[in-house]
Amino acid sequence: MDANIFRKISYGLYVISSTMEGKLNGQMANTVFQITSDPALVGIGVNKNNLTNQFIKNSGVFTVSILPQSVPLDLIGHFGFKSGREIEKYASVPFQLGETGAPYLVENSIGYLEAEVVDSIDVHTHTVFIGKVINAAVFSEEEPLTYAYYHLLKRGEAKPPEPSRPVAEKKEAKIADPRLQKYECPICGYIYDPEAGDPDSGISPGTAFADIPDDWVCPVCGVSKDQFEPMA
Repeated sequence: MDANIFRKISYGLYVISSTMEGKLNGQMANTVFQITSDPALVGIGVNKNNLTNQFIKNSGVFTVSILPQSVPLDLIGHFGFKSGREIEKYASVPFQLGETGAPYLVENSIGYLEAEVVDSIDVHTHTVFIGKVINAAVFSEEEPLTYAYYHLLKRGEAKPPEPSRPVAEKKEAKIADPRLQKYECPICGYIYDPEAGDPDSGISPGTAFADIPDDWVCPVCGVSKDQFEPMA
C-alpha cells in the first residue's frame, strides 16, 4: 500500500479548543467535517494523547477556529508544536469565550463554530467527536488555510510548486550563490529561504542563513538554528 495517497486527500487546518474546570486549551487539527445541515452536525478527530481530547471528554464542548491563508506560522507552531501540559495556550492569544465557555480565536481567524458533543467514536489512536453546532460566526471572506497550502508556507512558496522533477535531477542541482542556500527544520519541515527571510522574527529578506543570529529559532516549532540542515 502506498501511504502517500493520503497526502492527496484535501484537508483544512484548524484550532480545536475546549475547556475543563475553568482551564482553556487548544490544538491544531486537520480533521473537521460537516456531517449534516439540519441539525447542523460536525465531526472532529483528536488524538487520544492530546490534552484537548481530555478537555472535550470532560466538558462535552468544543470550538473550531478556521484559519486564513495569511495566518502567521508562529501561531501554527504555538498550537501545533507546544503542549498545553507545559504552557497556557491562550495566555498570549486574543480570544473570546463562547456560550459553552470554550474559547475561540478573534485574530488570525476567518470564523468559528461552537458545538456540544452528542456522540463519540473510538478510532484506535484518535477519538472522533460528533458535535451539534449551537453557534457560529464569519469574521472575514479570506480564503481558508488548507493543509496543502500550509506546506507551501513552510517551504516559503507563494504559489503551488512546479511539477516535480526526478530525484536524480534534484540531487545534481547546485546553488549558484551559497548565500541563497535553503535550510530545512528536521522536526516540522519548515524551510528557511534567504530570499524570503523571516520578517515576523525580524529577519529581513535577502539574509543568508549564516547571517541569522544564533538565538534565532524555527518560527513554527521552536527548534534552534543549529539543528537546521542544508537542502540538497
